[in-house]
Amino acid sequence: MLKVNRDSLRIFGLCGVVLLGACAAPANVVEGGFLRPNANLVVEGVPPIPASLARAVEKYTDFRGHNFVAWHPVKREMVVAHRKAGANTMQLFRLASPLGELEALTEGPDPVSEASYEPITGKYLVFERSSGGNEVTQLYRLDLETRQVTLLTNPDERHDHLGWLHHRALAIVSSVPIDRTARGGTRASINTTLWLLDPENPAQKKKLVELPGPGWLGGSVSGDDRKLALIRYLSANESQIWVLDLASGERQQLLPAAGGKEKATYYPGPFRKDGSGLFVVSDRASEFREMMLYDFAKQSFTRITENIPWDVSGGTATEDDRLFALQTNEDGRDVLRLFDGATLKERPMPRLPEGNIGTTRFHKRLPELLFSLNSARGPSEIHSVDPESGKVTQWTRAYAPQGIDLASFSEQKVVRWPSFDGRQISGLLSLPPKRFAGKRPVLILIHGGPEGQATIGFLARYQYYIQELGIALIQPNVRGSTGFGKTFLALDNGRLREDSLKDIGALLDWVATQPDLDASRVLVAGGSYGGDMSLAVATHYADRIAGAIDVVGISHFVTFLESTESYRRDLRRVEYGDERDPEMRAFLDRISPLANAHKIKKPLFVVQGKNDPRVPYTEAEQIVAKARANGTPVWYLRADNEGHGFARKENADFQLYSTILFFEQTILR
Repeated sequence: MLKVNRDSLRIFGLCGVVLLGACAAPANVVEGGFLRPNANLVVEGVPPIPASLARAVEKYTDFRGHNFVAWHPVKREMVVAHRKAGANTMQLFRLASPLGELEALTEGPDPVSEASYEPITGKYLVFERSSGGNEVTQLYRLDLETRQVTLLTNPDERHDHLGWLHHRALAIVSSVPIDRTARGGTRASINTTLWLLDPENPAQKKKLVELPGPGWLGGSVSGDDRKLALIRYLSANESQIWVLDLASGERQQLLPAAGGKEKATYYPGPFRKDGSGLFVVSDRASEFREMMLYDFAKQSFTRITENIPWDVSGGTATEDDRLFALQTNEDGRDVLRLFDGATLKERPMPRLPEGNIGTTRFHKRLPELLFSLNSARGPSEIHSVDPESGKVTQWTRAYAPQGIDLASFSEQKVVRWPSFDGRQISGLLSLPPKRFAGKRPVLILIHGGPEGQATIGFLARYQYYIQELGIALIQPNVRGSTGFGKTFLALDNGRLREDSLKDIGALLDWVATQPDLDASRVLVAGGSYGGDMSLAVATHYADRIAGAIDVVGISHFVTFLESTESYRRDLRRVEYGDERDPEMRAFLDRISPLANAHKIKKPLFVVQGKNDPRVPYTEAEQIVAKARANGTPVWYLRADNEGHGFARKENADFQLYSTILFFEQTILR
């Protein structure tokens, strides 16, 4: 499988707020008509939450879809990730037949959503889990007969399961050290180690190679199990493909050719079955990421999707090379396309249910293509299609609470506005029902990354804001977002950082021209880099907004770069600038929200996870302290058992209730 869209690189910074939600969920206890926050929450400045508010919002907190995890290698069954009724986190379940009963496989306080079957007979699973949002991911073996769980990896390192060999049940695993094991709490440099691991005998793992630096991500294994194609991620605008000999550990840079000056992105897909080539997604030949076939002998490319003016965002192929399916990101919506493996030409795709395509995966032995689907009117559901007969099978049905009419949820509309330099910027607009009269208050929700993208899909609990509060939601894709070409993606790098902020200023101008939007009642919010953008808007456009919400956001680029986990630091320097350079350090200090906190005049709500390895909680606490010292009203919510976003339903619910109160005191007056 190949996945190169916004989700494939989440570790490198493009994350918004996680609102997933299996042990039973410990309730936020009601006392005297108000909600008492659970013991893991630190709450400062937030007014008491009326129990009546929690009851009114409750049904919007319990949408429960299904995420595909893995096909069984032999049987027509799968593993899915789901949050069951009354549970606090997402866990793994076995699904033996379409629309069948879910059989629980994992449990515990931390979510589990990534796993794969042992590839030969499927007798066990290897799944990934971290603790309290710290992202120190560990691998575990789950015996499917005894349900015994065995830790496979060193808890003092972070691990990723990169894939399996085809003919033996051996896993390829990467590991990087973490800062808590370093002297002084940080590291000057990081190496990535690759291992060959037998999950039934983990003590005998074999070291394959030690690679310089971070950013080495999984690719694909050749059909003869001799080679591994790896991604070396350098930035959102540049990545390489390296090929590793799995017997000797020798590695060679394949693309671009070593020593060349070409700067492009390359992501490996599967090897050709006969070993003659490698499928590659790259923007080397155009503005957009195309699917290509690289011929090893000729050292040449065949462009497969050159006539599709959109990024290829994911894909999957049959084991015999006969078919492959690609996802293309078309103006924020993923579309599924089918191709012939021999001719490399597009084939007609059977008629599929309407919606935005998520995960895709061909079954290893059966003629069946799985795809997940969500839309404005429902959370993720899993389907499959026989590409030859066209028969579509629905495997899961999402849960929507009683009393909610999903059919009334409107589609997001793409809107565009001119920015300061004449460039057209786009975003997604969701308007409230027509029963809300007059100009509507506006929530501008900025995605993370910065190389993320606001895409069309199910808005879940955000629908409460739209359907019940009458708030218009705008999700801008400012310069630096993916999906609009590599030039657009690079427009906010380094010293261009504030140009993306000007795109929000231009959006505020546009809002003021719209007859149904109230420019005097605008609130800006965002997660991760979107949190930094929200703080920056609060400093630059304080007189044009009613308030700001910063969720796990950067408040000072220098302190962020110095304190983010070392396995991320060099990758983030490429995007934001190197704080070790005196001139760049001065620039980053000048533009950081913390240095401009005296300009924040409107109410501020800051949300943070204590265990966040990407944006440490100190980023939140320093902006809270500085803004308060300046007399700004500040609310602060910290969860001590969370990381980069709230993954536990009880915490996400309390955040939601607090956010609604913040709306009431800012844009709903």
